[in-house]
Amino acid sequence: MPEKPQRMQGNRDTELITDERTEVFIRSFDTINNDLLDKLEKEAREEAVPIIRPAAKELLRLMIAMKAPKNILEIGTATGFSAIFMASCSKEGTKITTIEKYEPRIKAAKENIERSKMSGRITLLEGDATDMLKSLSDQRAHYDLVFMDAAKGQYITFLPYILRLLDDGGILVSDNVLQDGELIESRFVVKRRNRTIHSRMREYLYELTHNKELVTNILPIADGMTVSVKRNDHD
Repeated sequence: MPEKPQRMQGNRDTELITDERTEVFIRSFDTINNDLLDKLEKEAREEAVPIIRPAAKELLRLMIAMKAPKNILEIGTATGFSAIFMASCSKEGTKITTIEKYEPRIKAAKENIERSKMSGRITLLEGDATDMLKSLSDQRAHYDLVFMDAAKGQYITFLPYILRLLDDGGILVSDNVLQDGELIESRFVVKRRNRTIHSRMREYLYELTHNKELVTNILPIADGMTVSVKRNDHD
């Protein structure tokens, strides 16, 4: 039987620990999806395709509502679910650029974007994310919201490009930063094949929280998310 939520009180900040039942209860109020998104979510579960978790989706919607971005960049399209979701909860004029290199997922993403009737607002770039980000940087592209959801070991590699592409006051949201809880463990505890990703993700979190261009908060929701705001030049 799951433990009841515990609340720690006293002179320290109040801390709420939620259990699975609480999370299910919160998700029961979700009114975000439309019929197509429900269908894509179901297909992803059946085919074991990783897509954003409900809590991550809700955070993205909140960031979009707060920022009202005109240009969104996503690194890691998968089958297009999150790009379609962001288009569905942003303003009509918002443009979304999304990057994917895995060919089978590119094919599925193209089909799903067509199904969503969002092809006029969503641009899918095919190829290695580092190459695509460099090209966008060379073109002096700019974005007011960036969603990072690609190969976890490459987040630290992508960051310098993202900082050049992100507008002052822009928001960077990074998903899956706690690696199912492994990141809090010593690298010698995690499986050998995961140690490089473990080290690079810790490096990424350090850079996000210590970079003078950013203000960052690490959130223990979904599989761990960060929200970073790029400081204005005059800050």
